[in-house]
Amino acid sequence: MIRITELRLPLDHIPEALPAAIIDRLGIAGTDLLNFEVFKRGYDARKRDAIVLVYTLDIQVNNEAEVLARHQHDQHVRVAPDTNYKFVARLDAPVEARPVIVGFGPCGLMAALVLAQMGLRPIVLERGKKVRERTKDTWGLWRKNKLNTQSNVQFGEGGAGTFSDGKLYSQIKDPHHYGRKVLTEFVKAGAPEEILYVSKPHIGTFRLVSMIENMRTEIESLGGEIRFEQQVTDVIIEKDQLRGVIVNSEQELRTDHVILALGHSARDTFEMLHERGVFMEAKPFSIGFRIEHPQSLIDRARFGKSAGNPLLGAADYKIVHHAKNGRGVYSFCMCPGGRVVAATSEEGHVVTNGMSQYSRNERNANAGIVVGITPDDYPGGPLAGIAFQRQWEKRAYELGGGTYEAPAQLVGDFIKGKASTSLGDVIPSYEPGVHLTDLATALPDYAIQAIREALPAFDRQIKGFNRYDAVLTGVETRTSSPLRITRGENLQSLNIRGLYPAGEGAGYAGGILSAGVDGIKVAETVAIDLIKSCTAQY
Repeated sequence: MIRITELRLPLDHIPEALPAAIIDRLGIAGTDLLNFEVFKRGYDARKRDAIVLVYTLDIQVNNEAEVLARHQHDQHVRVAPDTNYKFVARLDAPVEARPVIVGFGPCGLMAALVLAQMGLRPIVLERGKKVRERTKDTWGLWRKNKLNTQSNVQFGEGGAGTFSDGKLYSQIKDPHHYGRKVLTEFVKAGAPEEILYVSKPHIGTFRLVSMIENMRTEIESLGGEIRFEQQVTDVIIEKDQLRGVIVNSEQELRTDHVILALGHSARDTFEMLHERGVFMEAKPFSIGFRIEHPQSLIDRARFGKSAGNPLLGAADYKIVHHAKNGRGVYSFCMCPGGRVVAATSEEGHVVTNGMSQYSRNERNANAGIVVGITPDDYPGGPLAGIAFQRQWEKRAYELGGGTYEAPAQLVGDFIKGKASTSLGDVIPSYEPGVHLTDLATALPDYAIQAIREALPAFDRQIKGFNRYDAVLTGVETRTSSPLRITRGENLQSLNIRGLYPAGEGAGYAGGILSAGVDGIKVAETVAIDLIKSCTAQY
């Protein structure tokens, strides 16, 4: 099979134009084109009045070797890679030893699924509830100002990605095509098939809920167990070897293989692991605000006269500014046609995040506008980043009035340095609601200074971005984990054998797809080691 990349056609091309372009590109007769499928479809909107679709295609032709030889110097015509997933091992009969996975977000979900498909019957320990019960608890905060610290946007089946835009793209290197395995399993579980070929696939919260339930059912049907409301409160370590975990401060579960798929907000678990001597180190992350504009403004700015075209959908953006004080300011987790959500997991704190449904048809666009920080900004060891996050989340709670409302300010007032007292045309979407104020003390001075400088600069990239009544809502602090539970080449903790840090909380992923990919990678390593260990006993 041949793969063609960078095949460009006008946005409004007719279906027949695609096979005609393939025939022309390869210089073959029409009868020699046997079949083709779209592997990836993106768009180039740099010239917004002349937007083109950009295809990657897998093609079957007569005389394939001859066609490839004729195009041997063309980097966009190559043999199509094999993207089918291949298991590193499979067991026909179950073994007594079972791996344990801590956390059931995207990383833990894919680790559990792959281990179950290999016959290793994993046990998953999830501190939160099943996804539908968790959804009710999450709405309890959004609608009734009532926080459940164990069941919320951060904790529960599906992880933090469940209440997000459901983005399924990443810039990670993926030579083994693990990302394709993640997307294929999602489609099998009910995700739209288009996620396999659109360049920026997403699912949205409502579809994620049923999809996660279907994947849980498959894991259980293959002998895996998912135990909800089971928090790992301690670990059993003997001579630098993990021997088990303690669940809910009372139950002992013996195992020599634990995948830590915690998520970036499992602060109490990080603290427990640090007390037990598990090696970890502080890492950079980012802090900032959520910004909201009318989605129609972003559509027009990005797509011009093509705004509203169903092939393009709601427009997104990615913008960066290097401030004079040396700080980088950039958009993070942009959610077209979505809403800003309450994402705290601790009482007396306010945290924001963004979410969209599959349709992306709500009034506002939102994104994090965040400033990069490093451990130099929060010295004090591996847990110092957590304390830093808490400081600003607590401040946001105070500025919001102490009711889980979030502090908010109009962009124009923020730049001028005066408190907002009334809204304009942009109505903030955050629930339980916003409290208009002055955000000048909501973040460190260097972050406020950098964002104030960046907003007018962003207006030069997206006309209207700096509009006076766009809304800033604070604070965005959990862009990624503030620490890394460092692992070696064997993917185990540097100093505790049998402990496999994985995913976003351990500092090895950022988003649904990369977390799922890391889950597969770690699951394979666990499977190989576990099978070797079991074989050596017999």
